[in-house]
Amino acid sequence: HINDEINYLSIKSEGLTYDEFIKDEILKRAVLKMNIKEEHSIAAIVFYEEDDEYLLLKYGLGHWEYVKGHQDEGETDKDTIFRELQEETGITDAKLIIGYKENYEYSFNFRGQRIHKTVTCYLIQSPTKHVKISYEHDDFIWLPYPKALKRLTHDNAKRLLTKANKFRKSPLARFL
Repeated sequence: HINDEINYLSIKSEGLTYDEFIKDEILKRAVLKMNIKEEHSIAAIVFYEEDDEYLLLKYGLGHWEYVKGHQDEGETDKDTIFRELQEETGITDAKLIIGYKENYEYSFNFRGQRIHKTVTCYLIQSPTKHVKISYEHDDFIWLPYPKALKRLTHDNAKRLLTKANKFRKSPLARFL
């Protein structure tokens, strides 16, 4: 009770009663939530089985990441993965590995707008190492797991690669 009284006194000293403070906090959080734009993207961790290597793309801002893009209206995750894979790398006829699906989230500011992005990531086996990168990327590289892990820029991407590599080696991995 004494902590409640101290909190109440400190709040009251700022000119607000406890109830007014709570209402004010709820309103502030609602306004913050309204100012956040929600986005969803699909990503693909692409590997080439013969050489046991992963494909990383270098984005214009200098970070290394996977194939990733926005989902168009009416598209399934699978549609988006294969469309983005073809658009960003030129790779077709890839195989989706069933059972690997991971999500990660992050927030950033873009043109004065706060963006909260959720990314759903899948595992893809490429039939080729031949890549033709799109205008969105500056470079690409195929690397074995330990080197790919070091090259990735963001911790979320590293965590996903670790999980994907482990899953790939497990008997649970199957092709679609």
